[in-house]
Amino acid sequence: MEHIDLHKIEADGSYIGKRVTVCGWIRTSRDSKNVAFAELNDGSALQHTQVVFDKAVFDDKALAPLLALGAAVRVTGTVVEGMKAESVEIRAESAELLGESDQSYPLQKKRHTMEYLRTIPHLRVRTNTFNAVFRVRSELSYAIHEYFHRNGYYYVHSPIITGSDCEGAGEVFKVTTVGFDRSVKSEDEYNKKDFFGRPAGLTVSGQLEGEVMAAALGKIYTFGPTFRAENSNTPRHAAEFWQVEPEVAFADIDDIIGIATDMIKSIIAHILRECRPELEFFDARFENGLIKKLQHVVDSEFARIDYSDALEVLKKSGKEFVYPVEWGLDLQTEHERYLTDEHFKKPVFVVNYPRKIKSFYMKQNPDGKTVAATDLLVPGVGEIIGCSERESDYEKLFNEIKSRGMKLSDYANYLDLRKYGSVPHSGFGLGLERMMMYVTGMTNIRDTIMFPRTKNELR
Repeated sequence: MEHIDLHKIEADGSYIGKRVTVCGWIRTSRDSKNVAFAELNDGSALQHTQVVFDKAVFDDKALAPLLALGAAVRVTGTVVEGMKAESVEIRAESAELLGESDQSYPLQKKRHTMEYLRTIPHLRVRTNTFNAVFRVRSELSYAIHEYFHRNGYYYVHSPIITGSDCEGAGEVFKVTTVGFDRSVKSEDEYNKKDFFGRPAGLTVSGQLEGEVMAAALGKIYTFGPTFRAENSNTPRHAAEFWQVEPEVAFADIDDIIGIATDMIKSIIAHILRECRPELEFFDARFENGLIKKLQHVVDSEFARIDYSDALEVLKKSGKEFVYPVEWGLDLQTEHERYLTDEHFKKPVFVVNYPRKIKSFYMKQNPDGKTVAATDLLVPGVGEIIGCSERESDYEKLFNEIKSRGMKLSDYANYLDLRKYGSVPHSGFGLGLERMMMYVTGMTNIRDTIMFPRTKNELR
């Protein structure tokens, strides 16, 4: 169907005075005695384009279905200067209804609560808010790919179905073809009847496979969906989310912190350049000062503090935290927010976490109590990157897997990487949805993904 994207007409002044054909959905409309107005959007821009219907050309009966909210239409008319500065409008000469919209269309009001919109994820993208959210999500994904491509990384595709739990936390969705079967007498018998003949699950991370590729290609990254059966209903957790995970051979913890810093600054700078209308929308409606905050990240040096020193900062803060501040415990959101929002007032890397609260694969520091791991904490969100140097010593990794009661046979291939040409190597994981929360001001992860998967929620 031949037509011109609305963003081209809005951006290119040469269309003024020309006859064009456009397609789109009716976002708002209003009727008067002699003319009717409709705001048209085709998805090519956040901004709507106004279409003017002269009732000398269109009668009321013909106009009614064309003005229905949500209706899809095809309009031919002349582009003229709009009443608002830097805008145009189309004086309609003919129009065709491509898809009618029933009067029960749920988006009748201009403003709906976020809670209500979550009940209609199949329609909420038609609102200005989610139109902007998913436009930014697309551009952010491109910026991530562009950064790694520009810096010589290979994009690899790690498996979705896996036989191991990368994090060792047991929060894996099981994959099975057997289903309920009363005849099965044991777990072993059940597994033998299953498709793979052994337990399988959805991946919680592409890291272990990424390390395999980095051991041959040097610098790689994975970018895809990951899954965690974590029974959490916080605004920061989802059961399905997208994660980017670079893995770099011949890199220690300091190297990977530098890479993470450079990547974060690069992708935020890209969004500031390419998504200005969307950021201005979010700045005005969701987080006042958002653009200033993002520019501050690009321009400032990230802070860095040892885990033990961070505890001292928290203890001396004078704040009464709900969760205890003790060595050996993980930092909670309230602790992270104090460090980023009040103490440093910028992103901060917390390094050298206690070994017992971190994953088995992290490099053990000489003190035997901590590992070369860091989390990047950012104001307003908390952790967005988990980062570490990987343990490259075979004996240490073998003993760590064994001491945690993990199945050695599940990690035989991973251990082989330490037997055949092991090198210092590091990587990190960046949750796309958490990054989306940071750059848009959305306060709930459910509002950054098309169909959020959370506990008891599968639409």
